[in-house]
Parts: sequence; C-alpha cells; structure tokens
Amino acid sequence: MSDHDDPRLADYVRLTDVQLRRTLEPAEGLFIAEGAKVIGRAVAAGYPVRSLLVAEDKLATIAEVAAAWPVPLYVLAPQVAEQLTGYRVHRGALASLQRLPLPGPADILARASRIVVLEDIVDHANVGAVFRCAAALGFDAVLLAPRCADPLYRRAVKVSMGAVFSVPYSRMTDWRGGLAGLRAAGFTLLALTPDPAATPIADAPSAGKVALLIGGEGSGLSVRWLDSADQAVRIPMSRGVDSLNVAAAAAIACYLLAERR
Repeated sequence: MSDHDDPRLADYVRLTDVQLRRTLEPAEGLFIAEGAKVIGRAVAAGYPVRSLLVAEDKLATIAEVAAAWPVPLYVLAPQVAEQLTGYRVHRGALASLQRLPLPGPADILARASRIVVLEDIVDHANVGAVFRCAAALGFDAVLLAPRCADPLYRRAVKVSMGAVFSVPYSRMTDWRGGLAGLRAAGFTLLALTPDPAATPIADAPSAGKVALLIGGEGSGLSVRWLDSADQAVRIPMSRGVDSLNVAAAAAIACYLLAERR
C-alpha cells in the first residue's frame, strides 16, 4: 500500500497523539501492540487480532502471526508507515487488537493475595513498568484508580513487554471509597511513601493478603489514601536522595515484599 490516508488504516493513524488515542481506542474497543514478541503475547493471551501493519522491510518479523490469523495485513513502505503513525516504526510490525471485557475489582480480589494498587499514575510508561514488575515478581494482580493511565495504550504495552496481558487487572469506579473494598476482602494496605517517619518496607507485615499502594508521579499518594492505609512504608534512602521514580520504587518494593512471601 502507498496511501497513508486509506480509511482501512484508521486504527493506526497518529499513534503518538495521546488525546486522540485516548478517545478513539476505548470507543472502538481496540488497542495497538508493537513488535512481533509483544503481538505474539497478546495473541497467546486471547486478544483477537483485527489487522496487522508492517513496514515492507520487516515483513518477515510478523510472518508467523500473519499466517495464524486470517485478518487484513497491510504492508507499507517505511516512510508511509511513519506518515501514518507519526513515528518511525522501529520494530517493524503493529497489530490492532480487540479489547476484552474488563473484570470488576471484586473478581480480581477474590483470586489474589498480593496486589499492586495504583493511584493516579498518568504516565503510560510508568504504568507499563509497574505491570512488568508485578509480573516478574509474582504479584497476582494490579488495581487501578479511576484516573490512572490505560494499561493497553501502546506505550504502556511496549514498556511492559506484554506483561499487561499476563497480569490480571481492574479499574476502580470509586476513588473515594475504593480502598474499603480491599479491606473488606481481607487485604492489609501498605502505602508506599518517602516520608522518613514511615516504617522501612522490609519491616512491614507481609503475611496474608497484602496490597501495595503506589501514588502518582511527583505528588505521590493522596492524603486520603495515606490515612486509609494500615501502614505507611518507605524504601530507606541515603546520600540525601529523598525518593525514587515510580518504576524504580515499584520494583524495589515488590521485590522486598515478594521475597518475604
């Protein structure tokens, strides 16, 4: 194909326009995965493929997935793919996939004993990184506050290396009262904070059901969620550093809780 304005390519238009994609993807019930490995993981997790797009010099990278799915395969010159998507498609292949119904929080909590709960993390890369940590360190699920970024946005999927397909997740509908459901399900709520008065996370309770609460970039957890937690916990720091970025903090906290499971 040589026309980036072809309406059949509408799923892939302006992938770097976050506002457009936030509107288009949920409305159309789709999301975009990038790279043969990540696409393969999405397919293995049961997400139906709508179509595939590949730069003509990378056609071999998607041959196996393309052969397994009788869906449209669009082959574009690299410069046409860049004009369509808004960026250089370095990994060569993209897939448009159908979203699956999202389970409710109660369904997730009933099958979990270790979860990460994200409050207002709006950076897609950070959300993807947390999912990758949760998957690697054996956490059972991720629960999102209403304003968190979409785990199925292309950037989140890419950073997670497909972990968003293997870690069950759900989204709260009630930020104000959402933690009450966690406590009713028997979880101990640990609020991660840089506050030096908080308990070192290595000394926090780790028996039974544990929910690790992680706040948004910059401001961290809200006062309401901090006050609602059973215990505030911190990662000890040195050399005048008061905090880590969200992805690094999540990795360390998940590791310290996982090794004491």
